[in-house]
Amino acid sequence: MADVQLDWNNLGFEYRNLPYRYRAYWKDGAWYKKELTGDATLHISEGSTALHYGQQDFEGLKAYRTKDGSVQLFRPDRNAARMQTSCERLLMPQVPTDMFVDAVKQVVKANQDYVPPYGTGATLYLRPLMIGVGGNIGVHPAQEYIFTVFAMPVGSYFKGGMTPTNFTTSEYDRAAHKGTGAYKVGGNYAASLFPGQEAHANGFSDCVYLDPVEHRKIEEVGSANFFGITKDGTFVTPKSPSILPSVTKYSLLYLAEHKFGMKTEQATSTLMI
Repeated sequence: MADVQLDWNNLGFEYRNLPYRYRAYWKDGAWYKKELTGDATLHISEGSTALHYGQQDFEGLKAYRTKDGSVQLFRPDRNAARMQTSCERLLMPQVPTDMFVDAVKQVVKANQDYVPPYGTGATLYLRPLMIGVGGNIGVHPAQEYIFTVFAMPVGSYFKGGMTPTNFTTSEYDRAAHKGTGAYKVGGNYAASLFPGQEAHANGFSDCVYLDPVEHRKIEEVGSANFFGITKDGTFVTPKSPSILPSVTKYSLLYLAEHKFGMKTEQATSTLMI
């Protein structure tokens, strides 16, 4: 591991321009020019559908330094599957699972000096992204696409890390019922900026979104899925067509039931305020 001069224990969650990222292009039904690059700038047409009509999706996953110094990824195939679902919803070409996982591995290996040391609580965050590009102006899918994966070392998303923090509910919706809430697309996050800023201005870490139909059931925290453990030891998490299917959530559901013998429930009515 090279001597990268970073304060690994106090990284925060912010963008950093690392030496390498992966990039691939799609046109006429096929992916091509799949390679690592040192260029951190995407060169696209002003008519790109990602800019005008939000035809873009992304993923987020992490690489971890282990105690023996090796580096591991957490279920990247599940992120690949979720991105494929998002692409299908937005009429974008899918990235095959083997191509997705290979791209992520290439980026981690090329930037392995930036994978934080074991024990710091920091990780290498990876951001796969696909955007519709090319000269377009009508409301229809693009004819060309760019898929890229870039990375940066990060600390905890919330200040203080794994410590209790305060949240508030929001009168705004993150996504519409049967809209794009179940897909990891940029528009959902754009819609969360204003209520998130309101929450921060009032001293909260983020806001909890309620169901968009009745505003009575807990759905998501601004940046994450929600789960709770009841008094009788049941692991409960909301179920709704406007919730993003979290890789972490489903991993926890499996571990709760099969590793710890807990009763689990994906509830449509239990988590009410």
